[in-house]
Amino acid sequence: MGDLNARGASSRRFPPGPESVARARRFVRAVLGHAAPDVVETAQLLVSELVTNAVLYARTEVEVTAAAEDGTVRVVVGDHRPDRALVPYECASYAGTGQGLALVALLASRHGVDTGEARKTVWFELDPGGAPPHPAGWDVTVPASRAGTTVTLIDVPEALYSASQQHRHTLLREAVLAMAAGTDLGVPAHDLAVAQDMSNVISARVTAALREQPAEAGVRSLLLGMPPDAGPAVRILWEVLGLAEEAARDERLLTLPALPRGRVFHQWLFDQIAGQLDGGTPVAWTVVPREPGAGLSELVPWDPGQVRAAREPTIAADERNLIIAANAAAADLFGRHPDDLVGRPLTMLMPEHLRSRHTGSFTSLLLTGQPRILGRSVPLPALHRDGRLVPIRLLIQTQETADGRTVFVAQLTPRAAAPLESGRPPGRPRSVPVLSEPDGPPASAARVTVRGPAGAPALERLALVADTGAALSSATDLDEGLHRVGGILTERLADWCAVDLFTENAEVERVCVVQRAPRGSSSEDHEGPLPPVSATARGPLARALRGAGPLLLTKPPPSNQVTSPLDAHYLRMFRALGANSAVVAPLRARRDVIGALTVARSGWERPFTEADLPLVDDLVRTLALGVDNARLHQETRNIAERLQRSLLPVLPQVAHLQLAARYAASSTTAQVGGDWYDSFVLPGGDTAVVIGDVAGHNLDAAITMSQLRSMLRGIAVDREEPPATVLRRLDTANHSFDREATATCVYGLIKGSGHGPWELVHSSAGHLPPLLTVPDGPTRFLEGGAGLLLGVDPGLPRAGASDAIPPHATVLLYTDGLVERRGEPLDHALDRLSRHAAALAREPLDVFCDELLIRLGADSEDDIAVLAVRPTPPS
Repeated sequence: MGDLNARGASSRRFPPGPESVARARRFVRAVLGHAAPDVVETAQLLVSELVTNAVLYARTEVEVTAAAEDGTVRVVVGDHRPDRALVPYECASYAGTGQGLALVALLASRHGVDTGEARKTVWFELDPGGAPPHPAGWDVTVPASRAGTTVTLIDVPEALYSASQQHRHTLLREAVLAMAAGTDLGVPAHDLAVAQDMSNVISARVTAALREQPAEAGVRSLLLGMPPDAGPAVRILWEVLGLAEEAARDERLLTLPALPRGRVFHQWLFDQIAGQLDGGTPVAWTVVPREPGAGLSELVPWDPGQVRAAREPTIAADERNLIIAANAAAADLFGRHPDDLVGRPLTMLMPEHLRSRHTGSFTSLLLTGQPRILGRSVPLPALHRDGRLVPIRLLIQTQETADGRTVFVAQLTPRAAAPLESGRPPGRPRSVPVLSEPDGPPASAARVTVRGPAGAPALERLALVADTGAALSSATDLDEGLHRVGGILTERLADWCAVDLFTENAEVERVCVVQRAPRGSSSEDHEGPLPPVSATARGPLARALRGAGPLLLTKPPPSNQVTSPLDAHYLRMFRALGANSAVVAPLRARRDVIGALTVARSGWERPFTEADLPLVDDLVRTLALGVDNARLHQETRNIAERLQRSLLPVLPQVAHLQLAARYAASSTTAQVGGDWYDSFVLPGGDTAVVIGDVAGHNLDAAITMSQLRSMLRGIAVDREEPPATVLRRLDTANHSFDREATATCVYGLIKGSGHGPWELVHSSAGHLPPLLTVPDGPTRFLEGGAGLLLGVDPGLPRAGASDAIPPHATVLLYTDGLVERRGEPLDHALDRLSRHAAALAREPLDVFCDELLIRLGADSEDDIAVLAVRPTPPS
């Protein structure tokens, strides 16, 4: 079909340079000038893509032949590198140029490739009078690799690979074109050619492997046949991509740089190929450590349903900064309906003073690929529909759609709520797929499996129970812990499992469904509130929730046992997930039934039997204890959080004196601590400012903090004495309550009339020094008045200090969570704070505080409290 013998066929040869693309396009127009205009334009477009491919990858003389007969147009593009096989890959329609073979397959009536000993030709036909073109693939045979060169890639995320491959080809193509135009990228021409060739080899091998792997597989592990001497070329490819990324960030290429996760994935991919060719062992993508912003990649493409099904407030935005999905929890957080959010700009959820900053940071991320907050838990304020600010912690991670686009998925946690676990991306599927590769390496370390005939060995039973308890106790929240347990059970005991728990209102909620190998229905479809345990409910779940069991089910519950909505719901789950045997057992804690566990198997060859009941009974005892402990811990934490939140004061309104404060709980601890701030006006007219930190992160610390705050206010208002004297009296009073408690504190008085001058009279009990930031002057720490912590020796005298405050200068009081980082000298931390504060000296006070928290408070392992004061004389 590629031979053109039609009358009027013309051929022309072109040199292997970018200028040949335009020349070939003009040549085709000249030859086909009498054909239909739309056909000629399509032929020009397709020949541009094919000649570009030949110039980039074959790098030989290109011969183009074109002809038209009876309205049918035929074009052949030939080169002299038959050993360079075509590398067709999926290419999104929005990708612009470089779609090449995919575009030909989409628009041509017929197409193909012919390979001889010395020549390769790619051809297409356009038949305006025939059937309309339809997408068709390319029948390309990947050259077989020599023996002994198999590379194993474990847990390959297909969507992320597709996006990374597309970006890699675009980056290399633009690099070639830029260098041909005279741009110096610092890349030797030979290395660029090697990089292109190796990129094509990798793409061809992965494409072939993906075709062999079933599309419905939950985890893709690919076996690639690679040339045994490809290692050096792979390393050159990685170096060239790095230089091309730098050029893209400097806007010397007509493409954007990769986002962090794409770079990390490419590094893993190339390390695996080069390392295994050198004799190394495979390492799964899912266990590779991530840098901030890289995140844990999904094993399936992003799906809006994952956002809507998420329990925590979750919002997704696209590369245009528009909201594309939101769940009800997020909408409730902002006083809106989910439909009111979709299609709106993300900035609508931000206070006015942060919108321009967000837009600039988002644009910078796309242009440079360098993140500031991706993958990090950042404290900041959000905007409620009624105009009030909602303090939240924001965690943003990226995911890829099936066509290679990037989606930004954000979890929004109110700061008084439990922290997010950054290890799990928002909306991550709950199923835990298991690799099955008889001839390949194991996907992970060896695990004990209790799956055989009834009656597992005692050691295996103990290991399973112990691992279950450890998975639940090590999780930072109950929901994640239960899904970890589900992963263990479905890997080593059952095909699927479900956990149902009673809520505070005595209702039943299915909090967890995990499948080993997902079937037609999603796990999330079965999670959520259940019908009540009514008096008519007689099914196995209802019996277990009343305390019966463990109950052995040798087949799905019979229809004649369906006497209530709860029974019907349970039966529908069995039919949807598939089960030929199951065990359902109650979860008991402190003599009460708090829920039920269901474990089920689908295969007839290994059904559950009565011999498995003792093991399930041990599992539910461990599971119930963990659930009860987690709930008690959460209840204690909520009490402390409410106490702590109730003690955050309303700042006074003082003429010609601006005050702003922020509080952010730790991103990693139980979010209960002793940090506090306060400000109030004394009867004499001075404005008191206070910052403090009680040692500890528990309810005791929060209680001690509340006592200190109240006592300090009382002493300060009653006595109106110098700060050093007030702190000494506070220390003495605290000593009478708790001789063991220690705390740091700065107490200061802002003195001055509405027109100034102003001064800060202050004393410090072991606290970090206040920071004075002047718009037109140096930034310095006010280190005078330093003394011992509260609780060390109440009898010792305390020092005081006085510092002038220029108009429009900012005095910042802060706790150590804002600056201190593990393993870093304190001087370095304070220097960083000083630099950031100096850069924000002219910003409004709200912007000043929020920016400091965003820049310095991400992932802080301690609570943060800041209080800022700025004198503003009348104009």
